[in-house]
Order: sequence, then C-alpha cells, then structure tokens
Amino acid sequence: MDRQRLERALEDEFGGTEADRRAVSRAARDLVDSERPSEDRGHGLTVAGVVEHLGDAPDGSSLVERWNWWMGALDTAYGGYDYFTVRFVEDDEATGLHR
Repeated sequence: MDRQRLERALEDEFGGTEADRRAVSRAARDLVDSERPSEDRGHGLTVAGVVEHLGDAPDGSSLVERWNWWMGALDTAYGGYDYFTVRFVEDDEATGLHR
C-alpha cells in the first residue's frame, strides 16, 4: 500500500491534520506489513478498502478515532489488532506529541 496515496485519500475523505493522516498511514502500513488482514480476512488492504472501513465509523469521529474504531472492530473479531491502534500523534509543532 502506498502511504502517500493513502494520506491523500484520507485527506479528501476525512480531512484531519497532516500529523493525524501520517500516523494513520503509518499504522496502516504496519498492518499491511504484518500480513494479518490477509491471514484473517483472506485479502490484503487497499487504499479504497481502508477509506471504506473508516467511513463506517460513527459520524463526527476524527480520523484517528475512525482508525481506532476499526482496529477495535477487527480486534473483537480476530484478536491482536489493538497493537495497530494510534496511541499518540507526532505533532508538527516543536512541542512534540499530542493526543
């Protein structure tokens, strides 16, 4: 999965900050690299698939909340997806981290 393409798709669909999009795209890349979705669901992740699943999250959710909501659903269904949740986001400011 191309992270830059995913970040553009996330921006188009959900907005959010650049830091949030970068954090979610990193988590998605880690998830792809783990091969868990292929093993558990029978197919790999695509940019369109990620956007579709995040779109199922409750209305008004931030991008990171949407990602974590989906990881929670996968964790409930298969176990082991909590590892891929976004726990903090590197801020673009010199202050370091937020969330």
